[in-house]
Amino acid sequence: MDNTVIDAHNISKIYNKENIPVYAVNNVHLHVEKGEFTALVGPSGSGKTTLLNLIGGLDLPDEGSITINGEDITRMSPNELIDFRLKNIGFVFQSFNLIPVLTAKENVEFIMQLQGIDLGKREQRIHVLFDQIGLSDKLESRPSQLSGGQQQRVAVARALASKPKFILADEPTANLDSQSANNLLDIMYKLNQEEHMTFLFSTHDQRVIDRAKRVITLVDGRIVSDTASQILPA
Repeated sequence: MDNTVIDAHNISKIYNKENIPVYAVNNVHLHVEKGEFTALVGPSGSGKTTLLNLIGGLDLPDEGSITINGEDITRMSPNELIDFRLKNIGFVFQSFNLIPVLTAKENVEFIMQLQGIDLGKREQRIHVLFDQIGLSDKLESRPSQLSGGQQQRVAVARALASKPKFILADEPTANLDSQSANNLLDIMYKLNQEEHMTFLFSTHDQRVIDRAKRVITLVDGRIVSDTASQILPA
């Protein structure tokens, strides 16, 4: 059985700076299988976020192809990409990106409404998700009433709401204190261990790196190392 979730083949993203081509991502090949808990690391400007954006279909490569669950997203139209992202990819951003006028419940439910899921199934899914993230008592709270760690946990629930093939997390712990970051990592690691949810992180945070089963280092848009970590039981 093919467990491939992501297959990025020789992809490059090129920007022109003063008429000189600059490679944000340079001839990268990346293969990710179901159930991985992988960290992309490297100095600022190494291409981590650009690579995540390409894999997530938020941007398109100038060279190469990206296959997600057997489908080549580089050949999709903009509308096809929007629909594909909605059904297949969950995003967690460092700035949370919650809609301030909506409650925590409504922020998570919004994704399922876009998918056309009926009310009963939405309600059931919401209660499962908020129980998983430990915020069952915050359903009606707006983002401004939540701590940074709580907002990020809601963002994780929103990413999981669509039952995606994998989660892309761009510096998810960057704006959190140590306790909130550890709580968030506990939740994501548990989802990975128990439900085989696939996670791909961009991070500078050693706490994330220490939890990762695989660590990929980028420098100047290229992968310079790709190593599996030895994770001790929690």
